[in-house]
Amino acid sequence: MTAMRVGFGVALGALVIQGMVVTFGVEVIGALMAQRVVGIHLWRNGVATLMLIMTLLIGHLAQMAVWATAFMAAGQFETFGVAFYHSAVNYTTLGYGDIVMSEDWRLLGPQEAASGTLAFGWSTAAIVTIFIRMVRDRHRAQMRRTQAPRRPGQPGAAGNAGRRAPPTLISRALAKKLVTHALPSMRPAI
Repeated sequence: MTAMRVGFGVALGALVIQGMVVTFGVEVIGALMAQRVVGIHLWRNGVATLMLIMTLLIGHLAQMAVWATAFMAAGQFETFGVAFYHSAVNYTTLGYGDIVMSEDWRLLGPQEAASGTLAFGWSTAAIVTIFIRMVRDRHRAQMRRTQAPRRPGQPGAAGNAGRRAPPTLISRALAKKLVTHALPSMRPAI
């Protein structure tokens, strides 16, 4: 029963770390989007996404370290390296089984696996949320550029003559089908 209580406390602490890291990453990307540093340019969006992924990875490593510290405090391992390896195996749900804790503390393994699974799901949700926001911003910026009124004397000032469609990764027909059928929550407000 002690292992369950300890595991619950460590899992709660690890998920608090995950929440702080996700919040930090999403807020930083949100601030960069508000300043138009990211969101409009494809390569900047890619760099921002990679920065978010690296931030989340650091958070996962920190959670593994918290679990490894708990394993050492329980007297299961003599060195932090072995405890961290065992923690990483549990957290990522690999389950090699090459290192096994004593019977009194074995329940920490499944608890860490559940904590890791929740954390990876949370990270995935954050990445997808940011990616969708950046794609929306980029699409809106492209639409503004093509629909902006032209000043007299500019090429294409009369009507639509000379206007080019914005570069896109998918066709307009496919994008419209996705927005109207597959992603109803992404419909633009008219």
